[in-house]
Amino acid sequence: MKHRDLLSIRDLQAKEIGHLFERAGEFRKSTPPRAFLSKAVVLLFEKASTRTRVSFEVGIARLGAHPIVLTPESSQLARGEPLKDTARVLSGYCDAIVMRTFAHSRIEEMAHYADVPVINALTDLLHPCQVLADCFTLTRRFGPLAGRKVAWIGDGNNMANSWINACARLGFELAIACPEGFEPDPGILAAAEKDGAEVKVVRDPREAAAGAIAVNTDVWASMGQESEADQRRRAFASYLVDASLMETADKDAVFMHCLPAHRGEEVTVEVLEGQRSIVWEQAENRLYIQEAILEFLLRE
Repeated sequence: MKHRDLLSIRDLQAKEIGHLFERAGEFRKSTPPRAFLSKAVVLLFEKASTRTRVSFEVGIARLGAHPIVLTPESSQLARGEPLKDTARVLSGYCDAIVMRTFAHSRIEEMAHYADVPVINALTDLLHPCQVLADCFTLTRRFGPLAGRKVAWIGDGNNMANSWINACARLGFELAIACPEGFEPDPGILAAAEKDGAEVKVVRDPREAAAGAIAVNTDVWASMGQESEADQRRRAFASYLVDASLMETADKDAVFMHCLPAHRGEEVTVEVLEGQRSIVWEQAENRLYIQEAILEFLLRE
């Protein structure tokens, strides 16, 4: 039987996501058993990282496995070795590959040629581990998400795309507010709608936030988009998450951000540092959900 990969939240069924949430909750309470002492996991990082790298390294070590961090500069990739060759070589040494890269096609190529599970730690298209951690964070506070409303404010980026996938699997309503020309991936949106997902894209942030239990945002210029920063700042000027916008959400609504945050740009200091903000909790939960993912894939 072929190994499982996690390139997208769509690779999981709702029941499997529920299992991951259950295990992540257990790992929050106590250190997971060191059940993988004989295993090694390669972390291939083609993009800079703080939370993803540290949470995966710590999680792998807590599970008893050995983490090995590679960057293009510290491997033969910088000298032009084909990714498919790297995938096949790493498969002979390790038990799983965690990859953080640019084009989604690169992680698909890695998964195609690797003989071990491949986990998407971020591509330009999707960020499944982050959104699974975010949904886990919300379920701890609100219970099952089905029938609830979540708002995404800003760029229709990899985070927005993964929220669409999560919406399709977990049954909550998703409202995305973004400027024209910055919509989520149309293929991902169409697939979710075909599955019956309740997701809509609007222009007005207040319409998206109305009645939501969570208001999410992200930086306006992601890694690799630095040259577009000024243009994006102008396009997103009316998409700032401030106290006024939060007041349109549910009375118990929380603010979420995958970090790093640009205070005063996509979110005010008042909201980011305020009582409704759960950004530090959701960042910590990356550790526990990724431990659950690793356990799930390595035990199959």
